[in-house]
Amino acid sequence: MNFIPTFLHRYVRKGSPLRPGLTTFLFLSVLFSSCQDILEEHPKSIAVETFYNTTSELDAAVAAIYSGLRNATSGIGGEYAAQLEAYTDYCYGRSGSSYAILSDFQGLNSTNIVRVGNMWTVFYLSVRNANLVIQNAPNAKSVSTTDIAKYVGEARFLRALTYFTLVKNWGAVPLRTEANLDQPNVKRSSPSEVYQLIVSDLQNAETTLPDKPAQVGHPSKWSAKTVLADVYFYQGKNAEARDKANEVIQSGKYSLVPITKTDDLQNIFGPSVVTTTEEIFYLKYTRQAGQGMYFVMFPNHPGTKFVGAGGFYGISSDIRNSVYAAWDDKDLRKGNWYVWDLGLGPTSTLSKKFIDPQAPFQDACGNDFPMYRYADVLLLYAEAASRAGNGPTADAMEALNQVHRRAYGVNPTTVSSVDFKLSDYTASTFNDLVLKERGYETQLEAKRWHDLKRLGTDKLKAVIKAAVGKDVADKHLLWPIPVSELNYNTALAATDQNPGY
Repeated sequence: MNFIPTFLHRYVRKGSPLRPGLTTFLFLSVLFSSCQDILEEHPKSIAVETFYNTTSELDAAVAAIYSGLRNATSGIGGEYAAQLEAYTDYCYGRSGSSYAILSDFQGLNSTNIVRVGNMWTVFYLSVRNANLVIQNAPNAKSVSTTDIAKYVGEARFLRALTYFTLVKNWGAVPLRTEANLDQPNVKRSSPSEVYQLIVSDLQNAETTLPDKPAQVGHPSKWSAKTVLADVYFYQGKNAEARDKANEVIQSGKYSLVPITKTDDLQNIFGPSVVTTTEEIFYLKYTRQAGQGMYFVMFPNHPGTKFVGAGGFYGISSDIRNSVYAAWDDKDLRKGNWYVWDLGLGPTSTLSKKFIDPQAPFQDACGNDFPMYRYADVLLLYAEAASRAGNGPTADAMEALNQVHRRAYGVNPTTVSSVDFKLSDYTASTFNDLVLKERGYETQLEAKRWHDLKRLGTDKLKAVIKAAVGKDVADKHLLWPIPVSELNYNTALAATDQNPGY
């Protein structure tokens, strides 16, 4: 009999907060699942043959996929976001902290190698749990064919999202699917092979996921279309990215949340927000130990009282930073940054984009992590349309202007005095304009580094050099394959390690 927990020995390191294996996964899934009693009784005796048979069991199995992505410390809304934000042109890892070296752009030291190795572990745990659903849900005896397709679609959506994260950060990675579920030794697949699976999964998800998710925090078919647009965009397939993003825009299901002052941004990013009109797919968190958005601790300081649990102030900026200095003071997004002396002088700044004054613990901040929101789609469409058509169109400019208007506190859908004018821009200058706007809009959302990477090494290096005066080493472009993977996956050799490590 094939018992679920048997796979965990390969992926869980000693000392990991996920050491109890699937027991912990399923316990962490309580936020998303109503079958807590089932999970708490005898999870180690639950066999594949008997577990994947009812909707409540499949709900729990799908919820387990989220636990890796949401892992309190190593997940997307934790150290992952902090790692990537230290790489940006507007942010720094605080001097004296373990994140400072990241802002030198010369690769990872031993501390950060371990840190990204933990991320690898939790991401592959999500992949494994997705594979289990994809493999076993079709055999459910008490679930309708339509519902089975929905569960498999969600699992494939989450697998695609996880592999997209892996391939962007590590390049070629082992491609573990339901087809090789019991094979411990899997060679690295090329990025193009990984992308083939990602696209296939998302194309399935956009046809099987519901038009509207039954529960906040789960994906819809529009979530799948949005991620698919981003995958095409990252690969430079601009026409495909444009068209897929336009499907989301034309659906009329999303709109930007209007603001009139900086504090109104808390109506989008605040800890009490359940959902908004621009939420397409977020990782959901709550004010419970181990269930909150850990990253909120990084851009905050205990003295501000913006986070009830204090703050690490490990990620900060400075009023002398060239991005900040060139930013229009009338842009309400700039108001998220405020001067706070970190012991480095009176010019240091922190951000209040993500705050939770009532957070009881470091890993219990109630903010959700915005993986994809409508502003992302508008900006993606604007640039992809321009690149595909060798110049901006009226629709591309309007998409950009909607985001820009909102940032200045005016109606996003009404022509305004703050609008950019189509006649003022060429293909090159418009693309740079959108890139700048994306840089303002997505700060602290772990998106800027990959936004620059997709444009090529030369562009990335030029932007970082111009902003902070640092040269980006080639070894900084990919994270190292964890030593544990190289040691225990016999399909890999020492030569499979990424350059520089």
